[in-house]
Amino acid sequence: MIDLTHSLSPWQHAPVWYVALSGGLDSSVLLHLLADYTRHHHTPPLRAIHIHHGLQAAADSWPAHCQSLCDKLAIELQVIHVTVAPGASLEQAARNARYHAFADILRPGEVLFTGQHRDDQAETLLFRLLRGAGLRGLAAMPAARPLGQGQLVRPLLALSRQQLHSYAEQSQLRWIEDPSNADTHYARNFLRGEVLPLLHQRWPQASQSLARSADHLGEALSLLNELAADDLALAGQGAPSQWAGLDSLALEALKALSPARQRNALQYWLSTRTRLPDSRHWVGWEALRDAADDAQPIWRLADGQLQRSHGRIWWLSGDWLAAPSGEHAWPDHGRPLELPGNGRVCLCGTLPQAALRIAYRQGGERLALPGRGHRDLKRLLNEHQVPHFIRPRLPLLWQGERLLAVATLPQLAQGDCTLEWQMPSNAQGLS
Repeated sequence: MIDLTHSLSPWQHAPVWYVALSGGLDSSVLLHLLADYTRHHHTPPLRAIHIHHGLQAAADSWPAHCQSLCDKLAIELQVIHVTVAPGASLEQAARNARYHAFADILRPGEVLFTGQHRDDQAETLLFRLLRGAGLRGLAAMPAARPLGQGQLVRPLLALSRQQLHSYAEQSQLRWIEDPSNADTHYARNFLRGEVLPLLHQRWPQASQSLARSADHLGEALSLLNELAADDLALAGQGAPSQWAGLDSLALEALKALSPARQRNALQYWLSTRTRLPDSRHWVGWEALRDAADDAQPIWRLADGQLQRSHGRIWWLSGDWLAAPSGEHAWPDHGRPLELPGNGRVCLCGTLPQAALRIAYRQGGERLALPGRGHRDLKRLLNEHQVPHFIRPRLPLLWQGERLLAVATLPQLAQGDCTLEWQMPSNAQGLS
């Protein structure tokens, strides 16, 4: 008998429960357990999601199998077709496509249950050990973590695959055997089919021991995360208010830490923003950290980049990775103007009664300021310590050939009219 009460009780008040249903053993058992639980407890509505990756012909029949399972349990099923990006690791690409689809579905507070179990935990630890992963890679898969606007929950982590298999046979469940799981060309399949059975011959409790080690590593990671949060508290202060939409850290606060604590703090800070670099790529951080004050170094990472300007390091991703261009007429300047790839602008104060346009710096611009005459825009931006990577995309308000205002800097405007800028997204939607 498998009792999931302890694992499920924290999520009783979620708007919806979803179960990720591949049709295999693990997810079929999970679906059956959840359906049984909902019959005997007051729970959110339960729905199932099947992701069709389109990678093999056999998979075309799996949605029908999953529909049959759900029909017997009176559970609604949603089938989602995804496109798997080509790359070196088909397994990872399929996983990325799957979890992006899950993240897109989840609304605030909703929960997605997945069927990973104790043997998966052990396999993951062994796989990552062989890749030379650091502590963040070796730590246990958490029982719950944020995903999209909701939560991903793994209620079977304390159970072995054998326990799930026994339950499935006792309950007379039918499940799919994915033929690709027998292909030991894939690293995880090789560990699952060749290495772990051999380890179990010598150490019958190998999976349980490896999973316990992953739990210990997860606890150690929690302590390092607490240290990182303390180290980042000071580094996060002092950000210019006009650029509050961008994430940045004070460089000197980071440089005051030991190299190991610098890496720990940055790994914690970057973990929600990008896939983390491996040990070979941390030389990029050292080059960024140690560059001359007037340099403009860039550390390019998987999902964005770090740039350095005015004593801070800045995280840039999303629309910030491509500079905008062109001019944009603004015939109705009483309404906000959308700027392709660069957010939107609006005018506040006394609106000029003339044709206006938005453009970007080309060089040589001058702005007339009360009491100061015509000033070179480049010098004005230096005075206001505008980060160098913002300058090419800073919207400029023009009336004919006369520069009227610079976005976000009310000091750089003529008359009683200011140009407010809602900056573009700085997120890639990392899952």
